Amino acid sequence: MSFCMGRFFDCFSPLLQYLRTWAAIGLFCLLITWSFPAQATSTVDPKLEQQVLQIIREHPEVIIESVQAYQQQQQQKIKQVRQAFVQDFKTNPQIVIGESPTTGSTQSKTVLIEFSDFQCPYCAEAHKTLKNLLAKYPDNLRLVYKNLPLTSIHAEALPAATAAWAAHQQGKFWEYYDALFTNQKKLGEALYLDIAKNLNLDLGKFKRDLTLATPAINKDIQLAEKLAVSGTPFFVINSPTFSGVVQLADIKNILADAK
Repeated sequence: MSFCMGRFFDCFSPLLQYLRTWAAIGLFCLLITWSFPAQATSTVDPKLEQQVLQIIREHPEVIIESVQAYQQQQQQKIKQVRQAFVQDFKTNPQIVIGESPTTGSTQSKTVLIEFSDFQCPYCAEAHKTLKNLLAKYPDNLRLVYKNLPLTSIHAEALPAATAAWAAHQQGKFWEYYDALFTNQKKLGEALYLDIAKNLNLDLGKFKRDLTLATPAINKDIQLAEKLAVSGTPFFVINSPTFSGVVQLADIKNILADAK
């Protein structure tokens, strides 16, 4: 598979470079447009515009280098924000955890934060792995859940997160969490109510709490945006052996080293 993908990119690299160049030109033109007052946009000298475009066509590397420099600056900013977050996480983990649901040992020196979406299939797979890790390391892991519903692609992500938050108000978040991921293909209002009934929740309170979940969920989303989390699941760990953003595949080794 990797060989095929490599050949694919070899064949299309000239096209990709061409598209990249014109994307850079387009970006530069937008910058030029934005640099003029709105009322003066229509008075830009056509000859000047053509001269600028000609220079860009002959020297696109200048624009590309500028775009790359900007991207590097943005990545550096993200790195700095994440480093500051990890430092806060190490210094005072409870402030980072806040009122988010947690499970596992409260005495554990290893705390794992999960940003997740109840409709994300990758999160459902991660859920299985995390359950196994919690069972294998009951005294060495504390899991914290943060909401990151990807509403642009998952219509039920936010309603599911809202229902789980309402269950959390009655101390049944993790049971509700398990049920949502187990029944991910059935997400919808009927399922949310059925799970609440099966967990013997106070249905009146559950329905009232559904209307109160927004601030808590938005707080998680804002934290994810601050950390530039672009997808789910996303993990940050603080352990005696490693602190920072981590891949799911590496968590087991970190736990084994910290045991």
